Amino acid sequence: MERPAWAPRSIDISVPSVSRIYDYYLGGSHNFEVDREAARKAMEFMPGLPKIMQANRAFMRRAVRYAVAEGVTQFLDIGSGIPTFGNVHEVAQAAGPGARVVYVDHDPVAVAHSQEVLAGNADADVVAADLRKPHEILGSPQVEQLIDLERPVALLLVAILHFVEDADDPYETVAEFAAALAPGSLLVLTHASYEGIPLPPERTQGAVDVYKDIRNPLIMRSRAEIERFFEGYDMVEPGLVPMPRWRPDTAPEDEDPWGFSGFAGVGRTA
Repeated sequence: MERPAWAPRSIDISVPSVSRIYDYYLGGSHNFEVDREAARKAMEFMPGLPKIMQANRAFMRRAVRYAVAEGVTQFLDIGSGIPTFGNVHEVAQAAGPGARVVYVDHDPVAVAHSQEVLAGNADADVVAADLRKPHEILGSPQVEQLIDLERPVALLLVAILHFVEDADDPYETVAEFAAALAPGSLLVLTHASYEGIPLPPERTQGAVDVYKDIRNPLIMRSRAEIERFFEGYDMVEPGLVPMPRWRPDTAPEDEDPWGFSGFAGVGRTA
């Protein structure tokens, strides 16, 4: 397998990555054949996966614009993946010039491409780190330089918590971040769930098994389990809902049925 010029020498291009699979679903070009093969296998069971990811990104952009309108101009995007058109820093800085963004990911391709995209942008940077180690993220030079934790921050956990197993206590991780954020901060979250998928769970399980096979288990939580991540936050209307129903720009009825898979919500610290 030939290594593309943009691929860091340190990565094994024979092993699939969830961030590169996500990039493939969104029509990006920073993925390898091994990622595309895994994505196509998952799509054999859930052909609407690209539509789910598009709905996910559309929600993220609406939530970022909402945050800026509410006066929150600092963004910490964890599990940010590979930057694509209309990513957080573009939306935030277009809505509020001077908005500051720190991306966090542990995939070397995502980090390297983020560095390339952000070159020359003094108000945005990227950290190579793992969501499960909040102290390393919050204490990183990039966060210390760009994010003032004494002021409200929008914490984005978009399509990432469903890759954190219960054994790693994702609820405690989210609570640790919440404890570090100033009053008025926002939690912006999306999460996969069997609820809303227009297929029987046994059919969906085939796609879940693909992620398990590549050692990135996809944890499908219920709406009630996802709501627990917002403990300590006041939910922003309309609450925890399918992605197209969160403050939509267009009629939700016009959205692809696959876009209603899983849940999205925004919470505010008191």
